[in-house]
Amino acid sequence: MPTATSLFSAYASLSALAMLLRSILHDFIPNPIRNYIFSLLQRLFNHRSNTLTLVIEEVNSTGIGRNQVYDSAEVYLSTKVITPSTERLKISKSPKDKSLTIRLEKGEEIDDSFDNIPLRWRFLCMEPEKQRNSSSGNDDDLLSSPAPVTRYFELTFEKKFKDKVINSYIPYMLAKSKSVIDKERPLKLCTLGSRFSCGNVYWDTINLEHPSTFETLAMDTEAKTAIMEDLDRFVKRREFYRRVGRAWKRGYLLHGPPGTGKSSLIAAMANYLMFDIYDLQLGNLIKDSDLRRLLLATANRSVLVIEDIDCTIDIQNRRKNLNENGQFPNKPPEVQVQLTLSGLLNFIDGLWSSCGDERIIVFTTNHMEKLDPALLRPGRMDMQIHMSYLTFQSFKILVSNYLEFEGEHPLFDEIKGMFEIVEVTPAQVAEELMRSEDVDEALEGVLKFLKTKKEMIDNKDEVVVQDEGLGDGVIDEICPSQNFEISN
Repeated sequence: MPTATSLFSAYASLSALAMLLRSILHDFIPNPIRNYIFSLLQRLFNHRSNTLTLVIEEVNSTGIGRNQVYDSAEVYLSTKVITPSTERLKISKSPKDKSLTIRLEKGEEIDDSFDNIPLRWRFLCMEPEKQRNSSSGNDDDLLSSPAPVTRYFELTFEKKFKDKVINSYIPYMLAKSKSVIDKERPLKLCTLGSRFSCGNVYWDTINLEHPSTFETLAMDTEAKTAIMEDLDRFVKRREFYRRVGRAWKRGYLLHGPPGTGKSSLIAAMANYLMFDIYDLQLGNLIKDSDLRRLLLATANRSVLVIEDIDCTIDIQNRRKNLNENGQFPNKPPEVQVQLTLSGLLNFIDGLWSSCGDERIIVFTTNHMEKLDPALLRPGRMDMQIHMSYLTFQSFKILVSNYLEFEGEHPLFDEIKGMFEIVEVTPAQVAEELMRSEDVDEALEGVLKFLKTKKEMIDNKDEVVVQDEGLGDGVIDEICPSQNFEISN
């Protein structure tokens, strides 16, 4: 029977031999050859395996640029980190992130399934080795810059599901990760920078934190549903627009009195689609080429907004504004070249409108009658949305938003009757609702406000009747301090 001393001596000899072999293997056999040998051995012992493993490396096959599938897998797996096979995770958060970033630790595994197909993900890293040029003893020959760490995912599943995994599961994973990225990415509000005059376009951007959504928007339910359905149909019809030969864009004209929620609707559309907003202030532009450069500098999946189009630039009745020399009066010669109606129309649906995909163009105006008819034809403004005065249905949405009150109230019947007589904007009523957090007190304030508006309308009608009876000029003596608009 061997003694303890002999066993220890044999163990030490085997350990020394193993360390020697490992040193020889690492020092004299290049890493690619070692990997090839290990691959052959694994194939030799696992030749009857019924599983298939897809290797998804961080860098694409050309060696230049990142692998989109790897990035998508990293995001997708961050949503499925709680599985029985996961033991270690990495978490981080930067000041600008909305939530924690969760990633797999090296060697960790995650179980997933797709259409009852069991799948196993594994995250691996291949550490760089310090290589030394042994042909020279100079320190300059030392390769001090190590190779980058090779990171990759392994996706393992049964071979019989190969086609379904590649053709269905991988596209599903890509789409899912894209939706996660769009949801977490902060939206941007972009406005024209002050350095535009240098000939280049510079956008000043801030995070869009406007809380407006279609749920909180004070609009009739049918109108909101129609807009959301139109937006959904637009973003899903990429191939349709390509097939019919049209630029992938959609134009909306929002018109109505001030304070009816046009800006809030734009913010709700951006939040709904997760699109950035570009505020195009055309009054700062000089010529049509500036407008084209602006269009080229805007990103896809964005909302391009031109507010108050009727007064932003002189496009309506342009010929009537020219003097006998064909120039605009009261403008210096160096700025006589102005934006033209044809330049704006080309921006909307001409050749330049095809420079970009998935864009929403929104015009707003308080006076639709002042717009040139050429702006309103189909194909330019695809959907015209009238932002009307507040209705009782929309009023109840405001009450829910501002007072967190649902259900019926004794004052609702009287308020509903007042809305059939008085025209008020959502902004006016919202201001009244903000005066108190008590539901009864706030609604009494709104009712008092509506009655005051009704009295003003009655007084205005009375003044008009007196004017018709007494003749011109007498009205000024009756109401010298009033600012009424009287229709003849």
